[in-house]
Amino acid sequence: MEWRDTRVPHGSIPTEAKDSAMTATDHIVVVNTGSTSTKCSIHRIDPGGPVEVTADCIRHPDDLVHRFPTIADQLDHREELVRAFLDKHLPERKCRAMGAIGGMLPPVPSGVIEMNDELAYFSHKTPVYQHASNLAAPLVHRLSKDYGCPTYAVDPVGVDEMAPIARISGAPDFPRFSFVHALNIRATVRKLAAQLGKRFEEMRCVACHLGGGYSIAPFDRGRIVDSDNRMEGAPFTPERAGGIPPIPLLEACFSGKYTKQELHKKLYGAGGIYGYLGTKDIKEVVRRIKEGDAFAKFIYDAMIYQICKEIGAMASVLDFDMDGIIVTGGVANEKYLAAEITRKCERLGKIYIFPGENENEAIAGSVWRVLTGAEKAMHWPDCIMKDADIDPLYEWRKSREK
Repeated sequence: MEWRDTRVPHGSIPTEAKDSAMTATDHIVVVNTGSTSTKCSIHRIDPGGPVEVTADCIRHPDDLVHRFPTIADQLDHREELVRAFLDKHLPERKCRAMGAIGGMLPPVPSGVIEMNDELAYFSHKTPVYQHASNLAAPLVHRLSKDYGCPTYAVDPVGVDEMAPIARISGAPDFPRFSFVHALNIRATVRKLAAQLGKRFEEMRCVACHLGGGYSIAPFDRGRIVDSDNRMEGAPFTPERAGGIPPIPLLEACFSGKYTKQELHKKLYGAGGIYGYLGTKDIKEVVRRIKEGDAFAKFIYDAMIYQICKEIGAMASVLDFDMDGIIVTGGVANEKYLAAEITRKCERLGKIYIFPGENENEAIAGSVWRVLTGAEKAMHWPDCIMKDADIDPLYEWRKSREK
């Protein structure tokens, strides 16, 4: 059967795949597990690169976080959903390769990591932090047993390119570290570079990934040199508390009212807009605002306020000398938010809105570059960066231990 190109405009992945079963084997399967969705796509390998031919964005209800004790416990459920998508479109269970978004790994360089049993186990059972992105690597590793193909993790959250000065936190025992939506940020910077006719390695901009989690980061000549750390210092998001006052949190930790798991869930999964309004769905929030819900508007405006404040902070890292400000991710589809960010921040630099995400496209492209030999895959765990290589105070810390 012929492949039928069902590509859709950037940022508008259909919720239902449009074509029937495929029989071609020259394609790449991509799985991207996020906090509120699992995005699956199939990309035909053309001479010029991979071309998306069908995709599905599987939405997960707000109560998913409550139905499973931990995020890791969602793996079987999400695997079942992905298998249903693939059984419909790839009944022969054959493909050239599979790619996955990387999860919460220790510091690693940007790029592609070849999957093995150790990486699959680490991502599922012992990640640095719990997050839905950890599920993609073990999921495709499971699938590869049936499909007989190599699998890769691409630009994990643990990509670490931070400048030495950015690691200083003010508390020597708690250095800053990098957790950032590297995949979509790097992919979208590439798009803007092409649009401006510049090389990726020449770009200087602030990139804002706004999805279930947020990353606001300065990009300086090919590297993400700082970030608000998507889990700890960022603005609050549809489901995450972001940066919160530390003293009340310390008091809560030792109050005896909460377990560690309960507090973690308040901050991560049941925080942010969900904590105030009981929904993670931005469309639902906008609907309430249009119906006159003043409280919903107040909370929504507070989130936008924090986003813009962080954009200004990250612009200062680049000395306010930049090619522009990128706003991307699923939340960037919301017109009021995009207009408010533009109104508040356009004096800093030109605002470029790239609604939706480039992640699946970027994963497929990275896997294709490995398959063609244009890029070399890293090996786990050899690719983990050592503290001595990334911590500017490593020797100082060692001297304090003596």
